[in-house]
This record gives sequence, structure tokens and C-alpha cells, in this order.
Amino acid sequence: MSGVVVHLPPGSGGTDPGEPRDGAVTLRLGPGEVARFGRGSTSVPVELRLSDAAISRLAGEIRVTDDHWQLTNHSAAHSYLVENPEGAGEYLRVPPRRVGVPIPFEFSRVVLPTRGDVPVSFQVFAPDHVYLDPDATGAPWGNHTVTAYSLDETATYFLVLVALCEPRLRDQSRVAVPTTPRIVERLSGLAPCRTLTARAVSSHIDYLAEEKLRIGVPSPGDHGKGDRRNGKREEIVALALRFGLVREEHLALLPPLTGAGGRERQAER
Repeated sequence: MSGVVVHLPPGSGGTDPGEPRDGAVTLRLGPGEVARFGRGSTSVPVELRLSDAAISRLAGEIRVTDDHWQLTNHSAAHSYLVENPEGAGEYLRVPPRRVGVPIPFEFSRVVLPTRGDVPVSFQVFAPDHVYLDPDATGAPWGNHTVTAYSLDETATYFLVLVALCEPRLRDQSRVAVPTTPRIVERLSGLAPCRTLTARAVSSHIDYLAEEKLRIGVPSPGDHGKGDRRNGKREEIVALALRFGLVREEHLALLPPLTGAGGRERQAER
């Protein structure tokens, strides 16, 4: 398994008066590793610092196993929520002092109550979920195979992947891979993506490249490879199309095309 990515967006860790405003934090944890979160102190170090007086110095911890992650709540008074932003409102409530709750969601938002109007939260991308090959259903267990690239077609990251591949799928081979602002604009017509930000899209692209598709991204010093970020997008699109991970029928997941280009393509059909 590829492990867990924990992301604290800028401003999501609270802004207590007198406390410095921290920027974004991204942690990568492998199986067996632990990350602690809370207000922290010199005597209580934490990997994920959350600034709000209602949050304990050591509020909880994330522990990674081979195929999922667990959440421990060290608070004596407050429950925490683990939301599935990609689902239909599913969430888990982790009560005070609860140890090692297994989290089933592939993408989660951990929410801690605060004294202010806005709760503190951070995101967790789970270990790569493995699915059996549908053609192997009913075969003896020893003969079962798993998919090489485990993608959830109902997830937001898959919509981002389809938007990246769309120009190539529409035979616009000379069109560059879409930029982050273009993807935000393209997906804004979908209800689950109306609040999607450029930073969130970049996180989904990183997740696709590093965790889902496991591509080798050229370093900035590589000559002839172009910009690192553009190289990453190009590699994602090339792999997804080469192995048929995104196909023409997936374009139906995107909002209808509008404008002159959309009308022309509708006329061609």
C-alpha cells in the first residue's frame, strides 16, 4: 500500500489571537507510522499543529496500517467527526478517549470543534483501495487478481482526471493539457464541485500522480522535460489514455460543453 497523505490547508488550523498563522502542511505516512495533532507545546510536540484554545495540546493521532488508517481521540470532552466529502453526507463520530477507530473512506475530512464559528479541519487521503478484477468473480481465491490502478469513478479526483484528459479524448491533440483554473471552471457546473478551489485541484492532481497512478515525475533539473507541473499533468494524461483508465464514455461525467466549440461538436454529431 502507498500509505496516507495528510493535508492541512492554510488557515484551516485555527487562528487563535497571539498565535502565528501557519501555512499549509502536508504529511506522508507509511504503514506503521503515526502523526499526532493538537495545539502542541515544547513538551508536547505534534506533527500537525492546530491553533484553537478548545483543542487539547495532544488532541489525537493518526496511525497507518497496511490497508487503512485509524484515528485516536485523546480529548476527554469533545467528539471528532470524520466526514466523507465525496459521499452523500456520510460521516463517523469518534467519541472522547476512543482509541484506533478504523476509517473506511478513501478521502476524509477530520473536523474538530472550536470556540469560533468555523471548526478546525484537515484532510486525509487513505491508502490505495484495492478492488478485485470483475472478471475474476467466483474464481478460487488463489486465482484472484487485483486491478493495477485502483480508481473510484465516483470520486472528485476522477472528475479532475477526466477533465485533464478531455481535450485529447475529443481529438484536440494539439491542445495543451488544461491548467488548474481551467479545470476549476470546467467542473464548476457540477454540484459536488461548486466549491472546488484551485488548491484542491492541485492536491487531487498530486494524489493522482503520486498515489493512484504512481508515475515518475521529472525533476526541475531534467533537461528537455519542461516544467515539473506541466510534466506531471502530461504524464497523468498519457498513462490514463494509454491504459484506458479514462475513456470517451467518461466524458458524460462532465458538464455539457457550452459556447461555440460545444455547439460545433453537437452539430457534428
